[in-house]
Amino acid sequence: MKGKQASGVSKQAVEAIAAPLAAQMALELVDVTLTREPQGLTLCLYIDQPEGVTLDDCERFHRAVQPLLETVAYDYLEVSSPGADRPIETERDIAKHRNDQVEVKLYAPLEGAKRFEGKLIAMDKQNVTITLADGSEKTFPRKMVAQVKPFIVFEDED
Repeated sequence: MKGKQASGVSKQAVEAIAAPLAAQMALELVDVTLTREPQGLTLCLYIDQPEGVTLDDCERFHRAVQPLLETVAYDYLEVSSPGADRPIETERDIAKHRNDQVEVKLYAPLEGAKRFEGKLIAMDKQNVTITLADGSEKTFPRKMVAQVKPFIVFEDED
């Protein structure tokens, strides 16, 4: 069950505490979410690093950040990886995924489709441009784009 965004707790305040610590630990604080679930308020910190994060990385960061968050009201603290298919949003994400296969999801259908796949060519505040399988380029106005994320292909190990 998806929770509702919690009020009264500042995401920016948590980021101001957690981001410098993450940087000291050679990690990136990717996102902070605060959700009210039936069991209480859950504060989730998403961390990453170029080679990905392990369970040990999450545990190490959890132990280091928890004492620093004493002034923040929450019931549960989670530290997690954002996942391989996390949305592409920051300049760093864009640079990392340039020329990679991505999936572009639109708010409303365009030419009969709400989902397009292709290689990410460019992405900024105004547009997202991909190269489609047929070699043509397609540019989407950013206001039409709901999400851009890596296209993950799982291969058989046979």
